[in-house]
Amino acid sequence: MIKVLFFAKLSEQLGLRELQVAASAAENTDQLLDYLKQYDPKWEQVLSAQPCLKAVNQNMVNHNVPLNSGDEVAFFPPVTGG
Repeated sequence: MIKVLFFAKLSEQLGLRELQVAASAAENTDQLLDYLKQYDPKWEQVLSAQPCLKAVNQNMVNHNVPLNSGDEVAFFPPVTGG
């Protein structure tokens, strides 16, 4: 299983903070995001509205990363401020 976490506005819009996904559902972070978008039309809208920052096992990643059972993937919106 892969533990998926949602933070900030994403968590609020999706209505949950975390879920478990079978490792066989996605071999990498791009496939995982595509899989989550298919979960529900609302999810497609929320996860496609803006780029999601992502972290794998608490390390920020900027590219597609292979996933394994036991990994933790976090998605959150870009941070803005001034």
